[in-house]
Amino acid sequence: MTAFMTRWVGRLSQFDQRSFHWLNGRARRWCGHKVTRWISRSGDGYSYAIIACLLASFHGTESVPLITTLVIGFAVEIPLFTLLKRLLKRQRPYQRFPSFHAVIMAHDQFSFPSGHTTAAFLFAGIMSTYFPAWFSLFYVWAVAVGLSRVLLGVHYPGDIAAGAFLGSALAWLALGVV
Repeated sequence: MTAFMTRWVGRLSQFDQRSFHWLNGRARRWCGHKVTRWISRSGDGYSYAIIACLLASFHGTESVPLITTLVIGFAVEIPLFTLLKRLLKRQRPYQRFPSFHAVIMAHDQFSFPSGHTTAAFLFAGIMSTYFPAWFSLFYVWAVAVGLSRVLLGVHYPGDIAAGAFLGSALAWLALGVV
């Protein structure tokens, strides 16, 4: 990495860390709130499986293209964000700042990109294509999942931005396959 790139990445990381602390300081009352935890949990993997099963039970064979698109998207998303985390090895906020007390502890070690946010934006992108009237609801929820991860202390805002970009790109790719 060139000296310019090293400085640029360092400044970006400092900005991300300051943004994390600023946001957690301003939204302190929401950090441990039950609503914040619930929103975060709504982005857990099992939620997507439940929704796919409900779609299949209510819409039968009409739901096959949607479910196929979701399966393709998540089949790429899960190994990709896992690989990126292991390659980039960005410490989580509570690892980087031991005096900071996160509300929850993440299931994996590294933070970049946010897997919850990647999955939420992948899901929102695919679902809003099949259900365009619900576009705003899907994306407000995806943003809320990402924000909840920052408020719970397990991600930086940059992790969320990267997850949103990655999830959106994967939705676009999965939609192009089906």
